[in-house]
Amino acid sequence: MAKKKALITGITGQDGSYLAEYLLELGYEVHGIVRRVALEDQQHRLWRIRDIQERIKLHCGSLESYPSMHRIINEVQPDECYHLAAQSFVSYSFEDEFSTFNANINGTHYLLSSIKNVCPDCRTYFAASSEMFGKAAEVPQNELTRFHPRSAYGISKVAGYDLARNYREAYGMFTSSGILFNHESPRRGFEFVTRKITSGAARIKLGLADKLYLGNLEAKRDWGHAAEYIKAMHAMLQYKEPTDFVIGTGRTHSVKEFAQTAFEMLDLNFEDHVKMDKDFFRPAEVDLLVADCSKAKKLLKWDYKITFNELIEDMVKHDYEYFKENRGRG
Repeated sequence: MAKKKALITGITGQDGSYLAEYLLELGYEVHGIVRRVALEDQQHRLWRIRDIQERIKLHCGSLESYPSMHRIINEVQPDECYHLAAQSFVSYSFEDEFSTFNANINGTHYLLSSIKNVCPDCRTYFAASSEMFGKAAEVPQNELTRFHPRSAYGISKVAGYDLARNYREAYGMFTSSGILFNHESPRRGFEFVTRKITSGAARIKLGLADKLYLGNLEAKRDWGHAAEYIKAMHAMLQYKEPTDFVIGTGRTHSVKEFAQTAFEMLDLNFEDHVKMDKDFFRPAEVDLLVADCSKAKKLLKWDYKITFNELIEDMVKHDYEYFKENRGRG
């Protein structure tokens, strides 16, 4: 029996790397789309997939080019496609709305159109986001909660979500969206607040820094571990019919709680080192996001087990060892 073929956009990112490893464990033939510059700078751009690079097939292409997407889809003929690639740093989306919209909306459209025209039976996962809820009218948020995005990133994800839904309804394609709440890991980019906190705490512990400047400490999020969330992505495409799922832990913590916990793990006093800086506040803040993932628990039999403290411990330990070995880098 031939192996199932999976195509992952954003394979070099946090989610893409965990998903690629998981699919390899399940016996898939794994393909990924990368920009040519990634192959030219493999040390920095492919570090998350370094250990599995010989077991996967990478294809050079750009989500912002329809011919590029069409060519790769035609070449791979995937059974499943996981569309994870996006300009996903919310703060940057305020600075450059145009590139965020272009990459996230047009890229999604080009991919869906290519699949429709080349291999319409391919099951497709779209990485939606809790940022679509934004200024949510209800807490917690589920699949029926009205969207009120508060950033260009959130708006672009709503558009992508609607594109995926429309391809499902208009053309009968198997397109499912995962509305994932914040998910972190040692593979998170340093620009994201959680990794900024754990790497900052590690650097301070090692004497490489003294202060850490953060934005809104009272913002609350539903934080989970990315390694668990990618299992839900796969489960969505194995389900009997295409539909959308909210994925999260169902618990919420503030940025301040995250920082305090990280610093305590290194025997540091949070208040001695962390300072609030208004320059890091968003123009339009999202104050409270927490998931109601009862649908995923019921239909996918998916459940989340890693605790808030275990997530932070994993990240802190990794960053402490990293900066201990690579002082001054990162």
